[in-house]
Amino acid sequence: MVYVHSSPSAVCPHVEWAISGALGTRVDLSWTAQSAAPGQLRAECVWTGEPGTGGTLVSALRAWPMLRFEVTEDPSVGVDGERYCHVPELGLWRAATGANGDIMVTEDQLRTLALTSTGQESFGHRVEQMLGSAWDEALEPFRCGGDGAPVTWLHRVG
Repeated sequence: MVYVHSSPSAVCPHVEWAISGALGTRVDLSWTAQSAAPGQLRAECVWTGEPGTGGTLVSALRAWPMLRFEVTEDPSVGVDGERYCHVPELGLWRAATGANGDIMVTEDQLRTLALTSTGQESFGHRVEQMLGSAWDEALEPFRCGGDGAPVTWLHRVG
């Protein structure tokens, strides 16, 4: 999925062009008002593509730092899924996801966390960072703005 949670109207055609370029097919999104940010628009689409296409989509969307967006890529045979969130105030966050959509934390991440945390509060804060809690909190009001909104279905050609 690609969720563009908020975009200025002038940027919307550029967002469609960026997604089109990443997927290799023309994209026409259904834009609706974003109630959490008056004057902003939102859109979402389902996409299919080769593993790594999610990262390509994110790279294309990062050209507009004022966007709030999420991109999810489902896991496939031999490849973990990915979830990306972008919020202007926080920047980009990324995590690997498992088959059920849960964020996966690796053994090396846990070892580093255990070795470098200076106490329980530090440990807890860094776990929240790994789980993307600040991004979830920042995006939640914008997610609700999409209830009942139209979804565009896209398929990568070739």
